[in-house]
Parts: sequence; structure tokens; C-alpha cells
Amino acid sequence: MREPKKVFSFMKTYRNLTGVLTDHELASLGDSYLNFAYSLVLSIKRGEAVGAKVKGNILAEALKKSGLRRYLPSRMSRHMLADAAEAIAVYAWLHNHITLEESIAILEKSSDPVEGFNELLTTIKNRIKSF
Repeated sequence: MREPKKVFSFMKTYRNLTGVLTDHELASLGDSYLNFAYSLVLSIKRGEAVGAKVKGNILAEALKKSGLRRYLPSRMSRHMLADAAEAIAVYAWLHNHITLEESIAILEKSSDPVEGFNELLTTIKNRIKSF
């Protein structure tokens, strides 16, 4: 594993992947990260600047397809599943498991947002080996 970015004093230490996926503060930051990456992808595809928000149902479905659902408690809403996707995405970026450029490239390959985010989350899951 590459060293985490040292400039972020707010980073926590997690005991397991469930801790990452259920961190609400991390999810809040991850929301911005994924919306930014998604907006850049749409801007590239459309040839003009676009600001967009990823719908929670897209992230929830992608999280399930990626196999990350098994690390979460039962009885979680779609909103909570979307939060988990946001949390792990920004965790991976903060810990140098993925770059913004890689995230954009992965999302850009698919015309279906669920499949694009599934591929991104699967890539992240495969790269995180510290748990």
C-alpha cells in the first residue's frame, strides 16, 4: 500500500472495512469527491462544463454489484448504501489506492453510470488489502 496523503490531519485509523463504509463524515467528503469525478466525466463526454450530482440509487446499486454489501450490517437503506460507496471512494483516494484521474478513466469507459461506479468500486475493493 502506498502511504496515505500526509496533509490531511483529519484522517482516522480504521480497524476494518466496515468501519470505513459506515463512517458518515467520510461519506460526506466522498459525496463531493464522487460528484466532482462524475461531473468531470460528463463534461468530457459532452464537451462542455457540467456540474452534476450522482443519484443515490446509482451508488447503492453499484455497491451491491461490487460485492461490498457483504461488509455492511443488514437492514440498510439505499441512502446508507450510497453513503458507504462515497465513504470507500474517498478513503481509497486519501490512502492513494486510486487517483482522481483513474476514477475518471474508469467512469468514462461506461455509458451506464451503475456499471461505471460498479467498476470503480470493484477496482477500489481489489486494491484495498489492508483489512
